[in-house]
Amino acid sequence: MKLCIVDTNCANLASLHFSINRLGFKAVISSDIKELEKADKLFLPGVGTAQNAIYNLKKLNLLSFLKTNTKPLLGICLGMQILGEYSAELNQETLGIIPFKTMKFQEKEGFSLPHMGWNDVKSTHPLFKGLDGAYFYFVHSFCVGLNDFSIATCEYSQSFSAALAKDNFYGVQFHPERSAEAGELLLQNFIKDIG
Repeated sequence: MKLCIVDTNCANLASLHFSINRLGFKAVISSDIKELEKADKLFLPGVGTAQNAIYNLKKLNLLSFLKTNTKPLLGICLGMQILGEYSAELNQETLGIIPFKTMKFQEKEGFSLPHMGWNDVKSTHPLFKGLDGAYFYFVHSFCVGLNDFSIATCEYSQSFSAALAKDNFYGVQFHPERSAEAGELLLQNFIKDIG
């Protein structure tokens, strides 16, 4: 099985690459469309702003490829948020693959931003097989509210989508590569059982 991590120039790719390798799979990091087209499954990580991510993807000529991709793809953190239509962070239009908007967390006493740390996630979706109620590591100030495409939920000042899915596109708000055994199991579920 060929696994590719999309090099968006705005993510720490080494830890994701290491996590996949540790599971016994090999992944290639690339922004070359010809290389990415050969993949059986794709990972779209991202850190920073949606504006920066979209700018980089445009510069790398990857926007059309991602929008028309038919292979299972897992967006991680910012990589999940840019699968939507819009991010309130710097008022940025995103890929428009899944109909949702990314908004700032509701301000609430006792909850500091960014939301950083371990939180439990509720899901019965196959991506979370053996993981309902497991704790994952989050770092984000913007979130996606619950919607028709939510497949996992989390609570932090409000209920929000910890994961989303539509057709062959999946996204998780947390960092599986930083989430110890739970994160490794989720990556394994995606590689072995999804698609």
